[in-house]
Amino acid sequence: MKWIDGLPFLIVFVLATVITTIRYIAFAGAAYYLVWKKGKDRLAHRLIQGKLPEFQKIKHEVLYSLSTMVVFGLVGVLIFWAKKNGYAKIYDDISEKGIPYLFFSLLALILFHDFYFYCTHRFMHWKPIFKHVHLVHHKSTNPSPWAAFAFHPYEAVIEAGVVPIFILFVPVHNLTIVLFLVYMTFLNVLGHLAFELFPKGFVGSKWTGWHNTTTHHNMHHKWFHCNYGLYFNWWDKIFGTNHKDYQKQFDEITERPLFIK
Repeated sequence: MKWIDGLPFLIVFVLATVITTIRYIAFAGAAYYLVWKKGKDRLAHRLIQGKLPEFQKIKHEVLYSLSTMVVFGLVGVLIFWAKKNGYAKIYDDISEKGIPYLFFSLLALILFHDFYFYCTHRFMHWKPIFKHVHLVHHKSTNPSPWAAFAFHPYEAVIEAGVVPIFILFVPVHNLTIVLFLVYMTFLNVLGHLAFELFPKGFVGSKWTGWHNTTTHHNMHHKWFHCNYGLYFNWWDKIFGTNHKDYQKQFDEITERPLFIK
């Protein structure tokens, strides 16, 4: 995407903000329509907290998520500036490092983000920091898909920091960043879905239990001081921060088939 390199900073900011907003609305909107509107009756038995949040909570989530898109747009300008001035290790030609490296760097970015998120998440739950940074997100004790990016601006900066930090040290293609953002947005929305779509036995299996579920993050919103992980359950297991009833609650919710007629 060399054509971007010649654009003014203001245009880059507008483009980055618009694109991130479209991505947020597309993923959260699709989840809201397909699960909350079209599927809620057939999925009622999979509603984790047994009820949907009130409209005012959803309004709060949307407004703060939209403010986060502005912060993400500014971080997009920072990445643009860093690339333009040779600080960011972003390359434009896939053949420079090949397809295998593209997917290797994507996996590395996902793994780095998972660790980064766990560490910063624990930091934001530190009492002197929590009310100034992370409380906005925890206003949603029973979140909807629209809560995926409902952050205070300070938290939005922290959340967005993962890509600028990574590209200072690891070469990545533009497509790697795009694929990462799609993956991150999808799983973020899924984590705030309020309905559990993962199958019975998922958490207890040695083959799949390493991956987090919607129940996992929903319990974090409800209880606050547990289940800090993002994509994978490794860090919660290592540091003993899984809720003691996580698997029990997941098993109870998924006891019945996913869809009922």
